Amino acid sequence: MKNYLTSYFQVFLLSGILFSISVSAQKPPKANTDQIKRKWLDVAYATASLAQKLDIYLPESGDGPFPVILSIHGGAFKGGDKADGQLSPMLEGLKRGYAVVSINYRLSGEAIFPAQIYDVKAAVRWIRANAKSYQLNPEKIAAWGGSAGGTLSALIGTSGNVKELEDLSMGNPTQPSRVLAVVDWFGPTDFLKMDEQLKASGVKNPQMHSIPDSPESELIGKNLADAPELVIKVNPETYITPDDPPFFIQHGKIDHLVPYQQSENLASKLAPVIGRDKVTFEILENNDHGGPGFTTEQNINKVFVFLDQYLKH
Repeated sequence: MKNYLTSYFQVFLLSGILFSISVSAQKPPKANTDQIKRKWLDVAYATASLAQKLDIYLPESGDGPFPVILSIHGGAFKGGDKADGQLSPMLEGLKRGYAVVSINYRLSGEAIFPAQIYDVKAAVRWIRANAKSYQLNPEKIAAWGGSAGGTLSALIGTSGNVKELEDLSMGNPTQPSRVLAVVDWFGPTDFLKMDEQLKASGVKNPQMHSIPDSPESELIGKNLADAPELVIKVNPETYITPDDPPFFIQHGKIDHLVPYQQSENLASKLAPVIGRDKVTFEILENNDHGGPGFTTEQNINKVFVFLDQYLKH
């Protein structure tokens, strides 16, 4: 576990590279996957963009079918990659009998929302359609992502049956795109509230979001304040229904990029609808936008206890 978590921790420390709202041109380090023998890389799940590719990793032994962790990278909706260090904690699942499928999706510089959730759902449909060929269990898929990846994980969790957030022309239209569980690490949700929440949090050097060149504005193609209807459309809270899957949500208390209240509010809205027993929400004290608290052995074990409950029973 140490190698995986060390590389992941380094990525989170590089908040100016990967998770900063102004993504640096410097590329974050890749996850260490050299030792993984059973893998398929850069498999196309759709054909509308070169970004629509995924990597598949299987446990070292066993015939499956393996439950699937769908890894969705962050990077302010305009950066990050399926093979970078964000993948590292998900890869711990290989030791626990999970397959890991890490996806790329169209970034905001190529296409505005809802292209991103179209891609995530197309990837899930592809996984189900091709599950037998890769020893995957099509009935046991969980989404896990941080930051922008957390948003998309939460969104696929709550919008499983929302037709307007799915483009079936991208392939495998008869396959469902719902997931069985969601792990959301510090994903933004209600974009228009972020600035006031950061101010209320009293964090140092808070990032502004309600400006034309913020990642959220670039995601929807308009300044947030000028398009509240689009902000609502992106927000996972908009689509909450009683049949949504269980959620495991964590957020750093001193996050200066995405205020912890974003996750707090999502959890508070999910709980009365899907059941309080199906929502786990934790604030990690003294952690920023990511941080060492997320990648301790204890915390990673906690995530997998949650996943095991819904994907292995």
